[in-house]
Amino acid sequence: MVYDRERERRDDAAYAEHKEAVARGEKRVLRRTSTGELHSYPKEEIGFTPGRGQAQVSTWWGMAILAAFGAVGFVATVVLFIMPVFQGGGPSWGALWPMGIAGFLAWYGFGLSKDEYRATQLRKERGSPKPGTGNVDVNLLELGSRQ
Repeated sequence: MVYDRERERRDDAAYAEHKEAVARGEKRVLRRTSTGELHSYPKEEIGFTPGRGQAQVSTWWGMAILAAFGAVGFVATVVLFIMPVFQGGGPSWGALWPMGIAGFLAWYGFGLSKDEYRATQLRKERGSPKPGTGNVDVNLLELGSRQ
């Protein structure tokens, strides 16, 4: 990795801006952008943060697709749960676990999708860059600024 003095200066300025905003009582999150620059985001501009390591969803519409699959799974398991009643038997209690899991996936995915959509719209309005994955180690930034 090559040391970039200009990038270090920009990081220090972004960190100083972040500390000032937090001192004023604003809820801010310090993150690297998708291009690697350090940026202080208001909490409502973050949305959800994708995980690391494998293929992942990083857009609001991608999460909405996963929520739709959860909703389809929920409807299918509801049908599996009550189908035996129409055939003269009792409900299929074994379908409750998959129904709960699919319902939770639909509900949680919809919430993440909604939050990411709002965050995307706010970033567009304010001209903020798209956040990258992971968090910034603030302790390392403190060490660098003492020199």
